[in-house]
Amino acid sequence: MIPYGRQDISDDDIAAVTDVLKSDFLTQGPAVPRFEASLRDATGAAHAVAVNSATSALHIACMALDLGPGDRLWTVPNTFVASANVGLYCGAEVDFVDIDPETYVMCPDALAAKLEQAEASGRLPKIVIPVHFAGQSADMAAIGALAHRYRFRVIEDASHAIGASYRDRPVGDCAHSDICVFSFHPVKIVTTAEGGCATTNDPVLAQRMELHRSHGVTREPSLMEGVSEGGWYYEQVALGYNYRMTELQAALGVSQMTRLQEFVARRHEVAQRYDRLLGNLAVTRPRQSPDSHSALHLYPIQVEDRARVFADLRAAGIGVNVHYIPVHTQPFWRKRGFRWGDFPVAEGYYRRAISLPLYPGLTEADQDRVVAALSEALDGR
Repeated sequence: MIPYGRQDISDDDIAAVTDVLKSDFLTQGPAVPRFEASLRDATGAAHAVAVNSATSALHIACMALDLGPGDRLWTVPNTFVASANVGLYCGAEVDFVDIDPETYVMCPDALAAKLEQAEASGRLPKIVIPVHFAGQSADMAAIGALAHRYRFRVIEDASHAIGASYRDRPVGDCAHSDICVFSFHPVKIVTTAEGGCATTNDPVLAQRMELHRSHGVTREPSLMEGVSEGGWYYEQVALGYNYRMTELQAALGVSQMTRLQEFVARRHEVAQRYDRLLGNLAVTRPRQSPDSHSALHLYPIQVEDRARVFADLRAAGIGVNVHYIPVHTQPFWRKRGFRWGDFPVAEGYYRRAISLPLYPGLTEADQDRVVAALSEALDGR
């Protein structure tokens, strides 16, 4: 089976993790700060807070922005469920904004129309989470302008997009947002096995997220209410969680980050070859915005009779996948009042979507096999 995504682990990666296993620290040591420094260098953000998953990063980002009961969070249906779930973790109401039909990311026009209606009814969101689907940035300048006008906060869900850029600036620099979140799951651009990070330029938000990732406990004198009683002393000053990243994960991440641009460049080579090989097939290939240089986490195509084509490809040993079932159509969310038909662009995309294998180690022979199997499936053979 050729998977749709796969990590690329080098001898240097293995050595980095082994070094940690031989060290004095398996957690809360020097590797996490080094990984955070590599992320600041890659994104240009002033602060980076590493955690154990992108979901955790989204959660502490919402907490840092004081999302709570009575507030509203908006995101897109074309995402993994975590982008929406974090709003409920904080007790907020969650709603969705439809996607652009060509780039599959949040549509600024749909957002603007929904904001106008929400302003009239007094139900504006406190936080909007655009999702950089497949590695391509949403139109952050347009979303940022709407955030300024309607006074909501912005968290970029860039789980797919480490190494991407928007208008020649790295995704994660938070030029048009308050916080940006990345994922380091094994199928993502770089991996820490499991892991995530939140970047920001706001020192107060960074401090809050650091606090929330570690039980709300601090030894920092400026944050404590009392006077330290000694070297053992700490105070819990907030309700936090154990979202810390281990030293093993961070060491792997530091090593992987040295190859970030190599990984992104290789993904572009594979995607460009797909573009050529699929030119005569009855598929809709992914389109790239001229403002965005995608990290190409995914290569999503659209086909007719998706279920049959998907089954034929899986039977041929091609590990295709579908990204994503629209969040609002999941049983949990339908019980909260959403239904099919609410967001027709995301639903229409989903009904025809298939993600083809795309990762740095995909060989030309593998890719030829994928395309041959797809051609046969489309012909119904």
